[in-house]
Amino acid sequence: MPSPQAPPMAGTAIDPTSVRPDLADAQIERVAPASLRARLEALKSEGYAMLLDIGGVDYPRRDARFDVVYHLLKLPVSSATVQEIGTPNRIRVLCAVPENVALPTVSDLWKNADWAEREIFDLFGIRFDGHPDMRRIQMPTHWEGHPLRKDYPVRGPARERAPRPDFANKGNVPAGTPPTGKSAQVLEEQNVAQDHKR
Repeated sequence: MPSPQAPPMAGTAIDPTSVRPDLADAQIERVAPASLRARLEALKSEGYAMLLDIGGVDYPRRDARFDVVYHLLKLPVSSATVQEIGTPNRIRVLCAVPENVALPTVSDLWKNADWAEREIFDLFGIRFDGHPDMRRIQMPTHWEGHPLRKDYPVRGPARERAPRPDFANKGNVPAGTPPTGKSAQVLEEQNVAQDHKR
């Protein structure tokens, strides 16, 4: 991996791994979608038998908008020292995925990939070809869109189409404005009026 460079200005990173320093306990590898399945099969045969997690990342300004990240662990299969067990080999496989491009499933290689792939589909909209049950896992089945995309409306698509309610007699007060005491005065007047009614 090339030596880390000075990070670019905020918001301009094309490939965040190119400016990330090396991690002492993990190797980072970038793979194209077409060769992802073969590379993961090869890593499993090399002893990376444990899939720790799969995650998604959204980079909306990048041509290949998403990264899917596979975290793999290689544990000793024979007698090993405490030092060898305590420092297993780790690898992170990153795959840049353009919008509307599907990746091959690895749920047949690692059973725990099943729900992780469904979660990535649900929250980012990335499909996994060959997955046995590609449907939402966290959001309701009728939910619109994918909430972890950075262009997802804060209020959700349905509420964003609805007008915001008017709040009568309320306005934004700039930060740092000293309290006027009017609220306390109004509450006191209301208390006095209620006392007179009794």
